[in-house]
Amino acid sequence: MDVTSARQRLEEIRDELERSIGVLHSSGAHQIVGDYPQDPADAGANLSESERSEAVLAVARRQRSAVLDALHRIDMGTYGTCVDCGGLVPEGRLEAKPEAARCVACQGKLDRSLR
Repeated sequence: MDVTSARQRLEEIRDELERSIGVLHSSGAHQIVGDYPQDPADAGANLSESERSEAVLAVARRQRSAVLDALHRIDMGTYGTCVDCGGLVPEGRLEAKPEAARCVACQGKLDRSLR
């Protein structure tokens, strides 16, 4: 993937994530259930929905951070180079996941260490 195409895709992804984060944030997804009395079953359902919304918001923020990091690597001239081993990130991996910072082997090591 050439750098110009990668930048364009990453900027589109960034913009979409920022819109999603804005919608989730403004919809009150980050707030806990209101301060009014309610049926205990409703309170449980609302809390569960709030927790799901918080999780979605957290994932979107992590994805946005990865995209911003990839845009920074483009600016620094290191896009497509694994941040761990310095090897090349395969073209197919960048096509599928343009924010990828690691080659497949290093990403696998990281994933295993996080388990």
